[in-house]
Amino acid sequence: MYPVDLHMHTVASTHAYSTLHDYVFHAKQNGIKLFAITDHGPDMADAPHYWHFINMKIWPRVIDGVGVLRGIEANIKNTQGDIDCSGPMLDVMDLIVAGFHEPVFPPADKATHTEAMIAAMASGQVHIISHPGNPKFPVDIPAIAEAAARYDVALEINNSSFTTSRVGSEPNCRAVAAAVRDAGGRLAFGSDSHTAFTLGDFEHCLRITKEVGFPEDRILNVTPRRLLDFLEQRSGKTIAEFADF
Repeated sequence: MYPVDLHMHTVASTHAYSTLHDYVFHAKQNGIKLFAITDHGPDMADAPHYWHFINMKIWPRVIDGVGVLRGIEANIKNTQGDIDCSGPMLDVMDLIVAGFHEPVFPPADKATHTEAMIAAMASGQVHIISHPGNPKFPVDIPAIAEAAARYDVALEINNSSFTTSRVGSEPNCRAVAAAVRDAGGRLAFGSDSHTAFTLGDFEHCLRITKEVGFPEDRILNVTPRRLLDFLEQRSGKTIAEFADF
């Protein structure tokens, strides 16, 4: 398994059940060196208030030897690609994951979803698109893969989409992995953990990427340094506490 997990939720998103401390403990137990807490953006009904995200700046960067990234799973709000992470929140975030969620963006049609997703990537604010294989939000998969490569945004293979969420995602996820392979883009793995017990679980992500022959050198989770270099390249900012990761 890879030592970086880029998608998880804490009790701050009230349909999840673990704390930051729980995730650090399980990271130590399971060889996870770096992870990102990505609670839902404030436009979701059970999401934390935007002050929660601004105050992430008080978190230690490294806790008991484990690196912790300050992140968000923001909501794509419209076809202009707006997300519910803006203003002072942007100054705090290390990692912005963004995707569609029904309470914020009601499912429409493939053209509308594709337009909104590409606009979000083109905004320059988003690092990773979450669960693009969700069958409730069909997209033009070759078009989003090409846009992701053009804007240097990673598309996510979400392990939870094969187990407890977004039933029917597997064919789309396989197609996403193949399209990103052909477009020369990057993939990111996310456990989408809502409890710390599944932190770092990439079983199905690994299976899908092996089935399509996706090159490992374009998967962000393989090493902490690969992920950090990607973020530094995108932002121009270096996080000094992670220099030895």
